[in-house]
Amino acid sequence: MKALVEKSRQQMEQSLEHLRAELTKIRTGRASLGLVQDVRVEAYGQQMPLHQVATLNIPEPRLITIQPWDASLIGAIERAILQAQLGLSPGNDGHLIRLPIPPLTEDRRKELVKVVKRIGEETKVAIRNGRRDANESLKEMEKAGAHSEDDVKRTHQDIQKLTDAIILKVDETVAVKEKEIMTV
Repeated sequence: MKALVEKSRQQMEQSLEHLRAELTKIRTGRASLGLVQDVRVEAYGQQMPLHQVATLNIPEPRLITIQPWDASLIGAIERAILQAQLGLSPGNDGHLIRLPIPPLTEDRRKELVKVVKRIGEETKVAIRNGRRDANESLKEMEKAGAHSEDDVKRTHQDIQKLTDAIILKVDETVAVKEKEIMTV
């Protein structure tokens, strides 16, 4: 039974980590390396993550700089950024690519908050599905007579407490991101 609770905890924690990873990709009007972490560049005959071909920096709150280790990759990096449809326009001086982060309009901020809430709700659904799967396993154990009714009830309550705690963390994470987006 403890293994079942631990398995549920791991699944729920994975959902929470996935939420955090998704939220780093959402623009807030400030520079974040999470915006470009999934950009893949055609380099040396293969697709490579941007951070493996260049140094990424945030020298100012609204600017990301990309300094390729090989200057011949500047064009490929710019193409990759444009193809990623990040809504950013790269500019270069022959050695360094600059990605200015434009300020967000009020309407765009509201749209992004809706996206954040939708992602948060999807995460909650995934967590509740994990709870449902664990509860079904408990019912099967009870039917098989492997555990007493009291043990099953106690484990049921443990899973519910775990679910409530993780959902609270999801709500807190979403609220922090909303505040970040709405801050001008």
